[in-house]
Amino acid sequence: MNSIGLLVILAIYLSILFYIAHWSEKKSHSKWTNNPYVYSFSLAVYCTAWTYYGSIGVAADSGLGYLPIYVGPILIIPVWMIILKKIIRISRVNKISSIADFISLRYGNSRFLGALVTIICIIGILPYISLQLKSISDTFHIVTKTQSSDNIFADTTTYVCLALSLFASYYGTRYVDASEKRRGIVTAVAMESILKLVFFIIIGVYVTYFVFDGFDDIYQKAALLKDFDKKNSIGGITNAINWFFLSILSMFAIFLLPRQFHTAIVENNKESHVHTAIWLFPLYLLIFNLFVFPIAWGGNILFEGKNFNSDTYSLLIPQLFNNNTLTVIVFLGGFSAAISMIIVSSIALATMLSNNLLIPYGFIGALENSSQQKNSKRIINSRKIGIFSLVILAYVIYRIFILDYSLVSIGLVSFVVIAQLAPAFFGAIFWRRGSKKGAVTGIILGFIICFYTLLIPYAIGITKSTSLFIQNGPWEIALLKPFQLFGLDYLDPIPHAVFWSLLINFLSYFAISVSFKGNYRERNYAEMYVDIDKYITNHEDAFIWKGTAYISDIQKVLLRFLGEERTKRALTIFNLKYNIDKDVTTADARFIKFAENLLTGHIGTASAKILISSVVQEDKISLPEVLRILEESKENIIINRKLTDTSNELKKISEQLKNANQELVNKDIQKDEFLDTVTHELRTPITAIRAASEILHDDDDIPEELRKQFLQNIISESDRLNRLIDKILDLEKFETGKQKIYLSKNNIIKTIQKTIESVNQLAKNKGIAIEFKDSSKEIRAFYDEERIVQVIHNLLSNAIKFCSETAGKITISILENDTNIEVKIYNNGKTIKIEDADAIFDKFYQSRNQNIKKPIGSGLGLAICKQIVEHHKGSIWTEINKTEGATFIFTLPNYITTENN
Repeated sequence: MNSIGLLVILAIYLSILFYIAHWSEKKSHSKWTNNPYVYSFSLAVYCTAWTYYGSIGVAADSGLGYLPIYVGPILIIPVWMIILKKIIRISRVNKISSIADFISLRYGNSRFLGALVTIICIIGILPYISLQLKSISDTFHIVTKTQSSDNIFADTTTYVCLALSLFASYYGTRYVDASEKRRGIVTAVAMESILKLVFFIIIGVYVTYFVFDGFDDIYQKAALLKDFDKKNSIGGITNAINWFFLSILSMFAIFLLPRQFHTAIVENNKESHVHTAIWLFPLYLLIFNLFVFPIAWGGNILFEGKNFNSDTYSLLIPQLFNNNTLTVIVFLGGFSAAISMIIVSSIALATMLSNNLLIPYGFIGALENSSQQKNSKRIINSRKIGIFSLVILAYVIYRIFILDYSLVSIGLVSFVVIAQLAPAFFGAIFWRRGSKKGAVTGIILGFIICFYTLLIPYAIGITKSTSLFIQNGPWEIALLKPFQLFGLDYLDPIPHAVFWSLLINFLSYFAISVSFKGNYRERNYAEMYVDIDKYITNHEDAFIWKGTAYISDIQKVLLRFLGEERTKRALTIFNLKYNIDKDVTTADARFIKFAENLLTGHIGTASAKILISSVVQEDKISLPEVLRILEESKENIIINRKLTDTSNELKKISEQLKNANQELVNKDIQKDEFLDTVTHELRTPITAIRAASEILHDDDDIPEELRKQFLQNIISESDRLNRLIDKILDLEKFETGKQKIYLSKNNIIKTIQKTIESVNQLAKNKGIAIEFKDSSKEIRAFYDEERIVQVIHNLLSNAIKFCSETAGKITISILENDTNIEVKIYNNGKTIKIEDADAIFDKFYQSRNQNIKKPIGSGLGLAICKQIVEHHKGSIWTEINKTEGATFIFTLPNYITTENN
């Protein structure tokens, strides 16, 4: 493919990238940009051109040697639930925006330590950015079949650098507060991560199943190549040790690389997103490595005996078969891998450069007396200049030093340099005794060892085997050979440098920390870092400070960086949080910490401390006093937590008591209503009996026919009174649990027929037809027949009572399933209102609702039916008909349960 065509494709690709970033910034709160999957895929910025191309090169040249770089992160990811969440919490409450701020704040807001970490990161990452530029340049020339040029204006990489610098400086410096989330960058990086994985899978499938006939075919053909067995095994104990140190190195890298810290910590919106990342990110790495072996050994098979760069097999194979489309797709995947790393790394490094070098050691004095607009512009410009400077410097390193090295070799050197932050970093979150002196000493000595054993040999050129420094050591002292320091001669250069540098680093950090006590600020932050979960909600309470400070002075500092509106809003929030009167003029430790946090995102932790210290007068505090205050603070937090828990418990108990009281009131009201209704219902037949008896007693001349009628009334009312009393007693027994039911297996058909016979004459007298649809079947269920007869009798009596006065009809049907039987009784009378559907099963519902014309009856029938059915573990309800009629349904289990016995 010609250069112009590929440049056009790149321009279109970068335009799409710009559009995704622009759209994401506008939709920063959308579920499409703010979700755990975007977060997880953004972490795949770990997979750079080194992964995309370099892993294939290592696999082709040394077999399984590429795996430790991915084994380390996969092994450490399960503990992300503890470590990563802890780092996220610390960074969120302290508004940390870079790994330099994270480390320097822990060790007492140390300006020097922040600058040291920044320098280490720049030294380690710039060559790494350079190798990304090298991969873009090399692969561009392979795709276009052109030669690289010494003229920088003829070098495509020059223009790629400019485009990426513009992109990163625009979207990476939109906010003065560096701790703000950059949804545009993160979403664009996540999209590129998906694309590079898809493109890599495409070339993997192409090589495996189109060029060759599957994995077995590649393996069988590769097995015939020289040293295949040796390359594709871990080997002896020496190789195992090399693997171990490389895995440790990659474990540290996943936390310490500035781009990983930025995507995993600074850009994290929710802690819960980590739950998705702990399975999706390792799955991503595993899928990425699935086709490394087929591509690497497929290239070895196809290009055996030819002097090709194995890093570029993924491009050379489709090009060999004249598949230009696939070649361009693979190139775009590698381009995505490279530019993601360049963009995120340059933003992270520029933030560190601005907040930890330029401002605290440069123009912090100028910021003290400028307006908010000027300060914001100056800070943003410093970061933009930082991004441009870093990318251009990386380009210079690429042009001068990187051209002769493989992708993996430079990448691993960067990993070793960054690993020097590990003791200070992990000590910060797990060891209270770790001190600034220990951290500084460890980092410097570790870097010196790294510089001696790696950086000098690589600057000289490790390919130059005639170098006396490499071969014999300085002054021909064999024990000082850079690759065999102190006689350790069985490790490869990278693991060798890892071992000595981290050993010296860790021992120095530990020895100095236990030998020299840190100042009170260090111990203060040590407590806040190690026990972040205790201070997460009120971290200002754990900050120790004594001295004289006025809110008005600190407010003036805040105004120069936050502006008037944001400063007022922040102060209002603080006063509400701690219930502080707005008229208070003196600042306490909490306000000092709050103000420093507000400034940290803009100018870094060290500069924030310097600015606040310039307007307050701090008193020195002894370390024992710090420990005492911290202990009191812990006790207060524990007491407050206990008080909060007790208060919540009391609220819960109070709510329960309130509900119980309301229930008692309701029951009392129900009891009163019940007694009133029972009294009314009993009085009616008693009054009728008394009236008839008095007439018979007082009047001896009553005709015989009339006397018989009065006596019949007395008998009828007595029967009614007896039935009412029986029902009340029945209901009381059911409600108090005294009533027993005796289950047996019965034929529900016969039970219904028996009940129909008892009410049949009454139905005929009113001209009502009763239709039983399932009378010919035999359906058995477990129930107390006497009680179910009572239920069916009540329902049929109600149906007859409320049935249509003309052409009345009652229909009975039964449905049977695996668990129960369902009996439906329908009458074509009036419908039941929706609001009455549940209430009609209450005791004396008819008499309590006087707006409904009360029919003849006690109002207890349906209530008793409900109790009987529910004691059978069934249900009863009414079905609302839209047109006319009412349907009552009840169910009975067709199996027996122990609960029913």
